[in-house]
Amino acid sequence: MLIHSASQTLTLAGGPQRGSELGDLGLIKDGALLIRDGKIAAIGTTSELREAYPAEETLNAAGRVVMPGFVDPHTHALWAGDRAAEFEMRLQGKTYLEIMAAGGGILSTVRATRKASLEELLAQTRPRLQAAFSYGTTTMEAKSGYGLNTATELRMLDALLALNEETPLDIVPTFLGAHAFPPEYKENPQSYTNLVCDEMLQALHSWTTGQNNRKGKAIPLPFVDVFCETGAFTLAQSRQILESAQKLGFPLKVHADEFDNLGGSSLAAELGAASADHLVVTSPEDMAALAASDTVAVGLPCTPFGLAEPEYTPAQEILAAGGILAIATDLNPGTAWCESMQFAIALVCRYMKLTPAQAIAAATINAAAAIQRDHVVGSLQVGKRADILLLNVPDYRHLGYRFGTNLVHTVIKNGQIYSNEEKYEF
Repeated sequence: MLIHSASQTLTLAGGPQRGSELGDLGLIKDGALLIRDGKIAAIGTTSELREAYPAEETLNAAGRVVMPGFVDPHTHALWAGDRAAEFEMRLQGKTYLEIMAAGGGILSTVRATRKASLEELLAQTRPRLQAAFSYGTTTMEAKSGYGLNTATELRMLDALLALNEETPLDIVPTFLGAHAFPPEYKENPQSYTNLVCDEMLQALHSWTTGQNNRKGKAIPLPFVDVFCETGAFTLAQSRQILESAQKLGFPLKVHADEFDNLGGSSLAAELGAASADHLVVTSPEDMAALAASDTVAVGLPCTPFGLAEPEYTPAQEILAAGGILAIATDLNPGTAWCESMQFAIALVCRYMKLTPAQAIAAATINAAAAIQRDHVVGSLQVGKRADILLLNVPDYRHLGYRFGTNLVHTVIKNGQIYSNEEKYEF
């Protein structure tokens, strides 16, 4: 299929964009691209490609923007229940950590998720994935972390694997057994840390091996993540978990610097983690450590927005240091029930002072780097997957400028067309 007559084709070619390089869209006016076998086979201007492939089936972009599908590199998309009551509590003045200390927060979702069957988890998560896909997310990282025991954590991973197989979305799994301390370990957090290292990670390794032997079909190796934060895992406990995971061959991620600067970002850089995420109170020293590494700094603007907090990821300082900056929704039930990367872009333009071009790069090629998938998605280049968006606008700057609406006209995933003009279901 030949897609032609795009007002602007944003290729984002050239790999992850660091520091002042962020925002190079690789824009082609009156652009076109050729899809073969679910991958991009050629890209150029409309006149060039129509002349080169005169007999090809065509799709007229009709003056729309054509760009890569969004990559959402940090979500907690799988859970049971909701926490609407906590939203009201926050409006009454309770802080996130106060709600968590009272048994709410993550632990509220843990109780609901532990009770949920695999079928219930699938049923509650599908609509969220449907919404994200319709808003243009074609690849999504998704974490466990609402089980906090071995059986439920593995059931969550089973659910993510099933959803990856049954939906168009590519779901990249992350194990987050180190999300919080479960109630039964409230008085002995180090024992739970040891459990994560000695039992859960070993079970995860066996689960991965078993799934890779299932029908001979390999699955992506899950990331292992840890919430390094006051009230969660200390820097020493985080190091213990991440080093244990690394010895087993798992790639790493780190939640860091959301409320307090404990050094989690520097730990992520030291261990070669794919990303360090949140980064609201990251120190200049930690930013320098990230900039000297390939660890991607992931801002999650929906989270401070959801908490009505004034401080966001210091994007300009991270870029000035030379870091690789990406953005994500942090889709979760407590602080950021938001499936839309378009809304995340609108927020970072306002509160992290990114231009629309910078925000788009952070939501595509850099976001792909944050989950180590930039070699297959995140840009429009020959040989990459044909994960493509057609926007109902003639200029890319409408992303960021507009919010609260869906600018995606058509999602193309692996070369297959899904139009938002038509009703479709997973």
